[in-house]
Amino acid sequence: MTVIVPFSAGSASDVIARIVLDKMSTSAGQRFIVDNRPAAGGAVGTAAAVKMAPDGYTLLMGASGPLIVAKQLQPALAYDAERDFQPVALYGRLPNIIVVSSKLPIQSIGELIAFLKGKPGVGYGSVGNGSSQHLAGAFFEQLAGVKMTHVPYRVTSQLQSDLISGEVPVSFQLMPNVLGALKAGQVRALAVANATRLPALPDVPTSTEVGLKGYESSAWFGFVAPRGTPRPIVDKLNAEVAAAVADPAVRTRFVEFGTEALTMSPEEMGRYISSEVVKWREIITKAGIKAEQ
Repeated sequence: MTVIVPFSAGSASDVIARIVLDKMSTSAGQRFIVDNRPAAGGAVGTAAAVKMAPDGYTLLMGASGPLIVAKQLQPALAYDAERDFQPVALYGRLPNIIVVSSKLPIQSIGELIAFLKGKPGVGYGSVGNGSSQHLAGAFFEQLAGVKMTHVPYRVTSQLQSDLISGEVPVSFQLMPNVLGALKAGQVRALAVANATRLPALPDVPTSTEVGLKGYESSAWFGFVAPRGTPRPIVDKLNAEVAAAVADPAVRTRFVEFGTEALTMSPEEMGRYISSEVVKWREIITKAGIKAEQ
């Protein structure tokens, strides 16, 4: 079975997918061949999956960026998440973390909001236009009633450097991108944009705990198949994914990557995708975010 991963080999999304697939290969006795097709934020690999025969031999590692956000920024995209894909199983969610440079004397979300209201236009960094980090910042602006300036980076290492130095003192980041700086005390985590705390960062409160009710923003991952894939195959794969995610060794690896393990039925995943489409469409429209020209 071929699994298209629309991101580069070695990226967080690729590694997390391989953790699940390796376990499935052992338990199901089925070989899963990963086909990395990175480009255009995952849109190229995702579009390629639409063209595959719905015979059960091709899966797509679906992610929030190419499935949900891309359609909002590129209306002419050659695929539609709800129309063209059969949900199989959601398996992981990587929440964003609100972080500030340790150069700032800010210890809490309340202090951050007060700082931003007193200094409109402060820059916040992300890994690019339309990324989950960019949208997390836009969502934060809307809920907190503040105005910041989005600073997109093409190179993550440069973003980290400017965040640490305080050049761009605020960011909304996935844990793998900032774990080293957090451990070194170079940046400070104020809250996790999630309903539950991350086991890898047990002392960092959730957004709800700090007064940002409803503020949840993450990169999520799951498997989808071309629409029309036989239901018995979908159900079998869903069961195999659930078993893999329940494995203690897999969960340990997920914790290392700041990933929340999930299990959903195909129907639940379909409803989740639809709710994400509505949620981020509203946030993107309100923020006036456009595709890069």
